[in-house]
Amino acid sequence: MIRLLVGLGNPGPEYVATRHNAGFWWLDAAARELRATLAPDRGYFGNVARVNRPAGPLYLLAPMTYMNLSGKSVAALARFFKIEPQQILVAHDELDLLPGHVKLKLGGSTAGHNGLKDIQAQLGGPDFWRLRLGIGHPGVRSEVINYVLRKPSADDREAIGKAIELSLAALDLLLAGEMERAMMKLHAKPARPKPPRPAEAIGPASKEPAP
Repeated sequence: MIRLLVGLGNPGPEYVATRHNAGFWWLDAAARELRATLAPDRGYFGNVARVNRPAGPLYLLAPMTYMNLSGKSVAALARFFKIEPQQILVAHDELDLLPGHVKLKLGGSTAGHNGLKDIQAQLGGPDFWRLRLGIGHPGVRSEVINYVLRKPSADDREAIGKAIELSLAALDLLLAGEMERAMMKLHAKPARPKPPRPAEAIGPASKEPAP
C-alpha cells in the first residue's frame, strides 16, 4: 500500500513549465483527483497535503528544497509518520522514455537523476517506487542539464499531459498496492489500427470499343 506520493521538481516561477518539473505536474494532477490541497509545511521542507482514506492517511509531498536536496524533504516526512520506502511513490521526469510514455518500477538505478539520488541517500536504499514520466533525451549527454531546465515543445507538453492523465486511471491500484495490475494498466500499448481494407471492384471492368 502506498502512503506517500511525491512529485519532484524545482520551486520558483522560472521552473514551473520546465521538463524537470514533470513530477510536480503529476502531483498537482493527483491532488486534483484526490480533492487535496497542497500547502507549505516548513517541518517537511515542502508543500504537503493529507487525504484521509479508509486504509489510513495518505500524504502528498512536493519538496521545495530544489531537486538536488529532495531527499531532505521526503525523509523528514517519511520518518515522522513511520512510512517505509516501499510505501513511497516518487513521480519524476525520465530522459530514457519518450514524451507520452510512463513506466512504474521499484528500486533500481537512479540513472543520474539528482532528485532520486538524494532520496536514495536519505532513505538509506533504493527500494521505493518510481513513476517515470518520459520527457525524451536531447541526444547529447552534455546538453542534458540545459534540456531538462527548458520548456518542452507544445507537442511534447501535450504528450506528457496525456500520459499524466492516463496514469491517474491506475491511481487507485497504486494506492492499494496492487502494483502488478497497475503496471499492466500503465504499460499497456494502444491497439494498432487495422489496415484499410482493399477497395472492392465495382462490377467488371469496361472495355473501350476498338476504333
